[in-house]
Amino acid sequence: MIALVYEGPRRMEIREVDVPSLGAADVLIEVAYSGICGSELSGYLGKNSLRKPPLIFGHEFSGRIAGLGEGVGDVRPELRIGDRVTANPLVTCGTCRYCAAGAEQLCTDRKLLSASLPGSNAKYVAVPARFVYRLPDSVSLEQAALTEPIACAARAADLGRVTPDTDALIVGMGPIGIFTLQALQIHGARRILVADTNAERLAFARAMGAETINPLETDTVEAVKSLTDGAGVGLAIDAVGAAATRNACVHSAAAGGTVVFVGLHEADSQLPVNHIVRNEIHCVGSFAYASSHFETALQWVAEGRAGLSAGLVKAPLRDGPAWYERLLGQPGAVAKVLLTLSEEEL
Repeated sequence: MIALVYEGPRRMEIREVDVPSLGAADVLIEVAYSGICGSELSGYLGKNSLRKPPLIFGHEFSGRIAGLGEGVGDVRPELRIGDRVTANPLVTCGTCRYCAAGAEQLCTDRKLLSASLPGSNAKYVAVPARFVYRLPDSVSLEQAALTEPIACAARAADLGRVTPDTDALIVGMGPIGIFTLQALQIHGARRILVADTNAERLAFARAMGAETINPLETDTVEAVKSLTDGAGVGLAIDAVGAAATRNACVHSAAAGGTVVFVGLHEADSQLPVNHIVRNEIHCVGSFAYASSHFETALQWVAEGRAGLSAGLVKAPLRDGPAWYERLLGQPGAVAKVLLTLSEEEL
């Protein structure tokens, strides 16, 4: 089969590779769309310890069932060849104490497609049957490929304990930031501020009803304080993962507020711990999602409450290397790139 293979820092090549072999409880999916994730951009640069070449990236995807392991009928008898599906790419054991508690994202034996396992930037991808989701008729294949990042946003919103009185800040308007904005709106946040240096993405946010801050024009913390009469926001979410953005969130949070760290760009950042202590700021990491969040995300997509149209680009898999480079440089109005091998899906 054809696959886009990561060969080393800033090197990706179209290769002919073997079709994934199926375990008894595995499903073979013919990929329709495979999204480029921000975490894979750091992997493309060689800065992600989980992604070692040669490796097929891709974990945000949709497609059709092309094959079923001999034991799939015992665990998922409703699945059929040709079914339109998406899949949770975070493969977990299902038996550890975290999985038993519904916190599968903390599984002691978790494996992620595009890191520990071959991903979806290929003609086919293999996934254990229990992680496969059939699509409602109302969900297109392109929108289904957005389920995974929307699930990340659903988890962050849950950790933010959003109420109708919540004033929130999101730093970073990449795909996770955009979907987090949608998640906060679904949860009923009263007011949402967003900060980003990309003017086109700020325009997306304004069109969605948010107030915007451009750190190239004004200091984020000063702007937040000005817009909140000096109080700060009850919830600040960092969707970037840089020292500057993490600190901006902490200093933008009101006393007693919550900061949710989602972005994983930099491994380590120095934070003002005394400020956090004296203001009783609740800081929490948000990693991926539980299966319940993935299911919620797919429901939101089916209901038309979350998804993306403006800024969504569909491109041939062969153009993947050029898109990785562009997203690292000047993405402009592009919010999400979906790669495909099928000319019918373009």
